[in-house]
Amino acid sequence: MSLAKRNEGQKVNSNINVTPMVDVMLVLLIIFMVITPMLQHGVSVDMAKVNNPESMPDADKEDALLVSIMRDGTVYFGTDKIPPDQLTGKVKDRLANKTDKRVFVKADARARFGSVVEVVDNVRAAGVDQLGLLTEQRKTTAAPAAPTTPAGGQ
Repeated sequence: MSLAKRNEGQKVNSNINVTPMVDVMLVLLIIFMVITPMLQHGVSVDMAKVNNPESMPDADKEDALLVSIMRDGTVYFGTDKIPPDQLTGKVKDRLANKTDKRVFVKADARARFGSVVEVVDNVRAAGVDQLGLLTEQRKTTAAPAAPTTPAGGQ
């Protein structure tokens, strides 16, 4: 009489099946590609770059009031194009039911200074308590080494 040999070890598949993981990653990629453009509030502006900007996390909130000034002097209140002289009335209307009277201004780095001052004056005339000027962090690069003089030389 011979013993029956069980052969269950050969049926086990030890390879990792990555197909479900790839499917999940592709779905996440598509979701992020669709949502990312919606995260930006207002109009895209090439803001001035500074060394030490102060962080203003309230500017990223959904209900934040953003005024954008383009390079050519065009003014946007949120995503709506508006003449600068009508800005005071629009800001007053939006601030009427808010307790936090704060407006953020995004000005293009190459916008004329006069148009930025005009927008700031119009926003201030609407009764804004705090006005935030948004900037970007300047990219830091390694500082060049200071030239050294040889010992005993000039």
